[in-house]
Amino acid sequence: MTLKEKLEYHYRAFDKSRLSPDPLQFLHLFEDEKDIEAMGFIASIFAYGNVTQIINILNRFVRLANNKPYAFILNFGKQDLRAGTLIHRFYSLKDVSDFFVLMSKAYRQYGSLKELFLKYYDPGSSNLKEAISGFSGYFIENYKKINNKKVLSIGSKFMFPVPEKGGACKRMNLFLRWMVRKDDLDFGLWREIHTSKLVIPVDTHVARISRSLRLTKRKNVSWKMAEEITEKLKKFDPSDPVKYDFAICHIGMRRMKF
Repeated sequence: MTLKEKLEYHYRAFDKSRLSPDPLQFLHLFEDEKDIEAMGFIASIFAYGNVTQIINILNRFVRLANNKPYAFILNFGKQDLRAGTLIHRFYSLKDVSDFFVLMSKAYRQYGSLKELFLKYYDPGSSNLKEAISGFSGYFIENYKKINNKKVLSIGSKFMFPVPEKGGACKRMNLFLRWMVRKDDLDFGLWREIHTSKLVIPVDTHVARISRSLRLTKRKNVSWKMAEEITEKLKKFDPSDPVKYDFAICHIGMRRMKF
């Protein structure tokens, strides 16, 4: 098979029946678009490290939110986090509490994360780099205001990446994939953004498989690597190159042959 045929085969093979284990499975627990969006952003923020740890922490959040993520965030108060409940790797309890406070502020100010993101989105741009920077910048500036600080904590800095600093912004691109694309896996709630603008979420699994497929020559995971892989995938589907992400990632996670 050609590489395009292999990519299409695995795209079809990794359908909803093979969703778990993946943070995306938590979005599929809900039907209301506000719950899906809120759960999506939270799931993406926690989507790093061992997948079992990720699933455990998201299960704890769903229980804490009483299966109502949007309402929980909208009405969040710092007293709503029980000590130690949502500590995840180098996110402290204060990091998580601040994150929920900032999400609540965004919802109250803009009504949805989509409207906030669209404030920074230029339809004429080649991808979402500038929009991600503006979106993250909103949370960074408000973090500084609520904490009366000029510097972010390590955890909060990790939550709100900006592409200009060189990182791949994997979790932000993952959230955008879930919101923009529409198929059996992804939700397509942000219809104002075309799928061709998306950049693939790159982690170590995606990077390893992409190197083996000669989609990138770069050694270090970075924004430039993510752009390079995305441009190569556009040769196979110019309008929706990131549709292959789920299959590439899970083949890497499960140590399967491509």
